[in-house]
Amino acid sequence: MGGGLPEGRRVAPSILAADWSRMWEQVKSVMDAGARVIHVDVMDGHFVPPISMGPQMVEALSDHVHDAGGWLDVHLMIDRPEHQVESFARAGADSINIHWEATPHVHYALKAVRDAGCVPGLAINPATPPEAVTAAADMFEILLCMTVNPGWGGQPFIETSTDKIQRLRSLLPDRVAITVDGGIDAQTAGRCSGAGARLFVAGSAVFGAADPAEAYTQIAVAAGAS
Repeated sequence: MGGGLPEGRRVAPSILAADWSRMWEQVKSVMDAGARVIHVDVMDGHFVPPISMGPQMVEALSDHVHDAGGWLDVHLMIDRPEHQVESFARAGADSINIHWEATPHVHYALKAVRDAGCVPGLAINPATPPEAVTAAADMFEILLCMTVNPGWGGQPFIETSTDKIQRLRSLLPDRVAITVDGGIDAQTAGRCSGAGARLFVAGSAVFGAADPAEAYTQIAVAAGAS
């Protein structure tokens, strides 16, 4: 897609919850409904117990998503993410989020993302305090705030997350887009938006619905998203 993040508030459907036998059909349905950010959850069986997908999925979707005017947002829930940044960048990622808790070299990992030509994002788990990220605030353009514990879809939203989002918004430069990820649906998206979130990752609430396009639209309306 090139350039910076898509403007305004955006709902980012997570393909982890999609029907993988119809992946592009599912992604196309939400893009036709207006989605422009597609979220890719990568899990390694170490940082989080499940194993999900790798750069091959990003590569398979890249041309389709970019030709439709979309952005691929990759979330690396993996140990030592700096070792895998280059492969996801080559596959077509536009932004790559690495976890504060997953590497002792956070600055190095974020620099690796930028050097690979992608927008760098920093992700934090629910138990990580907002103040922890301030030392690296000049290194990332996205702050991904987990609103459930990472690793499993379909978990309930952690209610204290809205206070954490507000605190993050007060600590971080305006240029940093705050992403919320976990338990995001038409009921929780509005609260997160009011607290200062700009990107809303929704997996089960979109692709677990009978009509993913309609579910996407309902969440986008609730979030005040484009």
